[in-house]
Amino acid sequence: MAETTNPTLKAAAYTAGGTERERLDLPGELFDGTVNMPVMHQAVKAYLGNQRLGLAYTKTRGLVTGGNQKPWKQKGTGRARQGSRRAPHFVGGGTVFGPTGRKYNQTVPRQIRALARKSALNARAREDALIVIDNFNYDKPSTKQMVSLLGAVGVTGKKVLILTDGVKPNVFLSGRNLQRTYVMPYADVSTYHVLWSDVVLIESNALGYELKTVEEKPRAARPKSETKSRGAEKAERKTAKAAAKSSNAHKTARKAAKAAGKSAKPKAAAKKTAKKSAGKKKGK
Repeated sequence: MAETTNPTLKAAAYTAGGTERERLDLPGELFDGTVNMPVMHQAVKAYLGNQRLGLAYTKTRGLVTGGNQKPWKQKGTGRARQGSRRAPHFVGGGTVFGPTGRKYNQTVPRQIRALARKSALNARAREDALIVIDNFNYDKPSTKQMVSLLGAVGVTGKKVLILTDGVKPNVFLSGRNLQRTYVMPYADVSTYHVLWSDVVLIESNALGYELKTVEEKPRAARPKSETKSRGAEKAERKTAKAAAKSSNAHKTARKAAKAAGKSAKPKAAAKKTAKKSAGKKKGK
């Protein structure tokens, strides 16, 4: 049920500024190529079940308000005997065998959780979807810096999971406003989070690496055509639509004028013929 591969896995490495480094050999203790699908399924199912509250609740006939009085007398009416208006077969009555709240919690042994997380990370590493970042040293929260890093790595538009070495509030705040980016400590990651993402960015210190500092290479500025804001694009679309509407209005006006001219010509011809016929009658 579990797939294993012996060769060591490698991952791409970048600096926090987006400069590419040499590929790294991932630690063999964690990244040995093992991918256990049943264990990952069990861990994800337990995680999603533990998120549920189980608040669905219905009232039985004993909990519905009313129904204390007998609807009609026992005999003499010709109808079936009834003891309460809140019986399940009445409208507004109680519910039989309905949900009354339950717990969906599932417990998974610690070793199985560790194996599931290991399998998820190995699956991303085998897909070459695991990237190592040397160090996240953010002096202050900067979403712009985070977006530039994702663009340099080439994961823009994908679901990205960023795992830091311990709690780093500045990194968390930098990625909090990005829709498809999630930042959390490496120690808190679960199988569900790894499988949710398309690409995983891990800080090198979390894996036990201490990479040397590398000089950041200046990135080429994007051309102006690519750096247009959404507001500028919307304004261009509006102006194009307005120009198209005006051209259509001119065309319809021309067509209407032509149609009016064509209808006026027969009327003028009819008047001329009428005048000629009137002059001939007078001459006679």
